[in-house]
Amino acid sequence: MLEFYFSYRGVLKRLRDGALGAEMDRIAGHFFSLGYKQASAKLYLSRIARFGRFAAAHCGSRPIGEAIVDSYLCTFTTDSPRIAAVSALQYARRVAPERFIASTPIVVDDPDAPLLRSFSDYLSRVRGLEPRSRDGVLLGARRFLDWLRHRHPGQDLEALTAEHVLAAVEYRLSLSATSGTRTTAISHIRTFLRFLHWGGHHEQDLAPVVPRTPYWRLAHLPPRLSWDDVRRVIDAVGKATPIDLRDRAVLVLLATTGIRNGELRALQLRDIDWRWRGFCPAHQGQA
Repeated sequence: MLEFYFSYRGVLKRLRDGALGAEMDRIAGHFFSLGYKQASAKLYLSRIARFGRFAAAHCGSRPIGEAIVDSYLCTFTTDSPRIAAVSALQYARRVAPERFIASTPIVVDDPDAPLLRSFSDYLSRVRGLEPRSRDGVLLGARRFLDWLRHRHPGQDLEALTAEHVLAAVEYRLSLSATSGTRTTAISHIRTFLRFLHWGGHHEQDLAPVVPRTPYWRLAHLPPRLSWDDVRRVIDAVGKATPIDLRDRAVLVLLATTGIRNGELRALQLRDIDWRWRGFCPAHQGQA
């Protein structure tokens, strides 16, 4: 499937060389099935292949852990390419989840293992979270602790300050591509900070320090057109041929029903209720 987007042998070899090389054709097929433009799909595939080469150099053929993903994202010094990389990796995870480790396992010699086990017990017994939900929050706590160890090596949790929390939040937000992932990331940090105070690991509850990010569920939708503009678009289509009438019907459906693109393309004649007064031949003279 990569041959649909790329023709040079050297480029194809480079795309298939990384840790995700065996999955690249499957990923390319995913973009094709979604109807992505060729230029957009090529850009995503190039970003995924770049990450694959980085992962191959660090973990070989083994499953890719979150530490590898975080290390790769840290190679970007500005937000725009980092966010673009996060977006590309989301497609790779969706198509080939078996190549990624969902969460970092807690091993015996891990210095944070006792704390994270206690946190997991808190999430289960106090907060009542199911295992899958706990895994996500535990991963957020792991990432917070990893950031703290990397930026402030040797520092105890008792010395954690509001400045440290804000810096950690800023870092996590820089790795999040959407408002939903940003909200989730800081929610995990806030939950972990509450636990630290509840469990006696910090004398102050630093959870209120974590800022709240705005999340508007439909913010990604474009502004609506005025009805006059919609009418001008519909009237720009002629009425002389069956194709003209089809195109006008498509535009009217889009404008008046809010039907989605995929639903519209899947629409068939049997889906239409011909008994409705406006379409019933018996009522054509009265409509």
